[in-house]
Amino acid sequence: MKASFEWLLAVAALCAAQGAGAAAPAAAAAPARAALEKQDIRAQLAPRRFTTVAAEIGAKVSRVAVAEGSAFRAGQVLVSFDCSLQQAQLQKAKAVLGAAERTFSANKRLDELNSVGKVELQASEAELGKARADVAANTVLLSKCAIPAPFSGRVAEQKVREQQYVQPGQALLEILDDSVLELEFLVPSRWLAWVKPGYAFQVRIDETGKTYPAKVQRIGARVDPVSQSIKLSAAIDGRFPELIAGMSGRVALTAPAGQ
Repeated sequence: MKASFEWLLAVAALCAAQGAGAAAPAAAAAPARAALEKQDIRAQLAPRRFTTVAAEIGAKVSRVAVAEGSAFRAGQVLVSFDCSLQQAQLQKAKAVLGAAERTFSANKRLDELNSVGKVELQASEAELGKARADVAANTVLLSKCAIPAPFSGRVAEQKVREQQYVQPGQALLEILDDSVLELEFLVPSRWLAWVKPGYAFQVRIDETGKTYPAKVQRIGARVDPVSQSIKLSAAIDGRFPELIAGMSGRVALTAPAGQ
């Protein structure tokens, strides 16, 4: 009798364990999904446009008009070079051009009077063309002596100093456009069912301790098959002077009801 009773208890315990085992995954799945859908995503502020300003000629830096961290306007001269040599070469090319123009004009007049050979006329015309090309080339070269800002923004890093000689292609300044700061972050790919361009959300920046509005701008072109995630690009909705590139924070995205 005692053995039968113990057997019944064992069967009851086994059935209870099986029922609990079947319910456990379902019970665990809901909190896991809720935690995922409401998780905070890490993101970093980055400028929409940034570039490295480099020298196009070999010359000595005469002036760096903007200091590291300072703001500038589009078209403002950022760096100027000592181009005394290039200026002299342009003046020389212009003098040669003037002489070539006078020679060609004289030969053309003589040709009208049948007093000069065709070969001589063609030679003077060729010299005129070469002189014009030299003036154009030196003019372009001289234009490289001042580097204007391609857009409005700020100087992130200054890489050269005044009176320093630089080579063509050498980096001078790191600049960025901070008028629009973007956020890049990864989210689960299944969120594509409800995250669309223009979707509004909040981001809390660690450095300021404040929360700012933002909107999704672009969605990545492909899903990572391993992590099943996709990259989103968003922009801070508004102008906040205290925000600068490199700050980071948490993006709060919550799935709509029923998703």
